Amino acid sequence: MLTISDPRPTRHCQGASRREFLRVGGLGLLGGLGLSDLLAARAKAAAEGRLWRDRSVVLLFLQGGPSHIEFFDPKMTAPEEVRSITGEVKTGIPGVTFGASFPQLAGMTDKLAVVRSYASMNGGHTYLSAAGGDNPVKAAMGAVYAKVAGTTSAATGVPNNCLVLPEAVDPGLKLQSNFETSALPTLTSPGELGPAYAAFDPSGGDQLKKNLQLNLPTERFEDRRALLAELDAAKRTADAGAAEVDKFRQQAFDVIARGVGEAFDLSREDPKTVARYDTSKLFKLGDVTKWFDQRRATNLLGRQMLLARRLCEAGAGFVTVSDCGWDMHANKNSPADMANLDPMARQVDHAVAAFIRDIHERGLSDKVLLVVTGEMGRTPKKNKTGGRDHYANLTSLLLAGGVKTGQVIGQSDRTASQPATDRYTPKNLLATVMNFLLDIPEVRLRPALGKVGTALTEGTPIPGLL
Repeated sequence: MLTISDPRPTRHCQGASRREFLRVGGLGLLGGLGLSDLLAARAKAAAEGRLWRDRSVVLLFLQGGPSHIEFFDPKMTAPEEVRSITGEVKTGIPGVTFGASFPQLAGMTDKLAVVRSYASMNGGHTYLSAAGGDNPVKAAMGAVYAKVAGTTSAATGVPNNCLVLPEAVDPGLKLQSNFETSALPTLTSPGELGPAYAAFDPSGGDQLKKNLQLNLPTERFEDRRALLAELDAAKRTADAGAAEVDKFRQQAFDVIARGVGEAFDLSREDPKTVARYDTSKLFKLGDVTKWFDQRRATNLLGRQMLLARRLCEAGAGFVTVSDCGWDMHANKNSPADMANLDPMARQVDHAVAAFIRDIHERGLSDKVLLVVTGEMGRTPKKNKTGGRDHYANLTSLLLAGGVKTGQVIGQSDRTASQPATDRYTPKNLLATVMNFLLDIPEVRLRPALGKVGTALTEGTPIPGLL
């Protein structure tokens, strides 16, 4: 928490005091450190050999367990009880098809990679296993990254580990608690690292803006600058050069003055871009309540992905986007014959395709890695109500941006039951993500990282991606 007080006194019942003039908090600034101190520390770390690169990861996590067959391995030559209920669509890779719900992604395979021999090895709704790579500190990937790179971006003050729920783009939304949302904290759990590294959840709408932005009249800006200078002068260390301190003070002021809350505000985005991402017209939100006993899904994924892109541009290192409702049992929790699958999958197709096009158009494709997966796959053989149950041996995995694209890595057997080639697991995914984000050889030279260093260096990236 950074607090700056107005030097002009006010009176209250206990006598004179300084009025609180500026407070910046809730974003993980380390206790006792002013913002300019944090910036200086980051610059010093960079000069000494920074562990993290100027890159970002967006993890789109489809909670509930999306079917790997209806997604990217339709197996239309398999028996009827196995093959995709939605059919297939040709891709730009000869001989490779996707489930028919993904026509946009099928048409842009040059910009993505699919891993067909990936298995979460998790047969239940245990999100942390897939989202953390079974690392020794029992923390999600975003928390592990924040431990190394810091809880906030030094350049902008944006949290390095963010969670984007549907409520972040629709403050009035009230998703009912269910077996997915009630277990949501495990998706971004900081584990043994502690609550300081938990994901920042921007849900809350107008209240969030009030918390993140400073609303002061323009004529007070110079007064604020003077107060900030006074604070930094008090913290100035004896061995620091005045010019360097001034540079960090100026940067700190710039961060505070423009407000990190802007990154969370979609109203600042070009309306044409918002329209390209928009998935609200793909199906009516009211239909969701017909599919489920409780509201467990939305048509807001496009806006969530747009917010994720804005956060990456603003300096966030790791953004987790949660899309719930991927229950496919075809029991009381979901409709018979997986009738909810096609519209929800088409939303993923639209939102992910819009995101991939956007990062390419903005020149961010080398700096932003998108990962699309879930906690598990679904049984190859459909059950008696036309659904698919929990399955640990194969799981959907798509990556785009920052990796070698235009390829399918690995294969499943003829019934999509087992990998027919080398199996890759969340440990391999964790290694892939962290090798993209961090300088792993430099990490190996930092024994003080302890178990975190072990988590980052013991795995092997999925071959052919980096």
